[in-house]
Amino acid sequence: MKALRIFKDLVSFLTIIPLAKDESFLENSARYMFLFPLIGGVIGLLTALYHSACQYFLRKLLAILVITLFLPKELLIEAISAGATVAFILILTGLQHFDGLVDLGNVIGLKKQEERDSVAHAWIVTYKGAFLAFLIEFMSFLGIFLLSSSAFNALICSEVLAKLAMVTVAWFGKPSGNGLGSLFAKFNSKRKLNVVAYIISFLIASQLFGILSIPLTFMIFLLGVAMERVSEKLFGRVSGDILGATNEISRATCLILIAIMVNL
Repeated sequence: MKALRIFKDLVSFLTIIPLAKDESFLENSARYMFLFPLIGGVIGLLTALYHSACQYFLRKLLAILVITLFLPKELLIEAISAGATVAFILILTGLQHFDGLVDLGNVIGLKKQEERDSVAHAWIVTYKGAFLAFLIEFMSFLGIFLLSSSAFNALICSEVLAKLAMVTVAWFGKPSGNGLGSLFAKFNSKRKLNVVAYIISFLIASQLFGILSIPLTFMIFLLGVAMERVSEKLFGRVSGDILGATNEISRATCLILIAIMVNL
């Protein structure tokens, strides 16, 4: 029963699926953050199935239209499916990671710590925040579009490794102050149990992409370390916004890397 409770709490935190019974799911999510990659695999599987369904139904729907208007059928299918899949991921995760990405863009270039904290917590979107969010999500779109037949495995792998990057940020970060990011850093900073997250991630990634999983996992690890440094520089602590932004940036980076590797 405890394992089921943990699973529900983690799913509730990382998606819009309301499985948690009370607000204690936040603390449980921080406490069992090392299982994030496992939930990432579930999210990735749902996303991959959605992408496959989009391709299947689009082939049926576009058959007549393509014949009539002489449109490039496969190009349309890949483009529409990729766009719909990015939208699906954002909706499934409740835009909470996307919001962190926007907030990260909002504070870039601000010199004062107080100003960065204020802007990050304000319900505003600057042109910098909008541009960064568009750029990263476009990278995800482009990665899915270029992957074609490898998209199913790549979508699962990218979600797993994106969650691993979040664990890395909390693991290397310093717990300080209040807020969601500090809660996760409190439970996970220098925590040896987080090695489990790397084991889970590598096992899943290796089943999907074999030897390519080694450089993929290593590069996403480095990205997680880099994002922790960014968080420290901008906010002086692990920020919830940085955790969310790390998820989006890592997913997009992973999809692009896989697209490059499988097409070489």
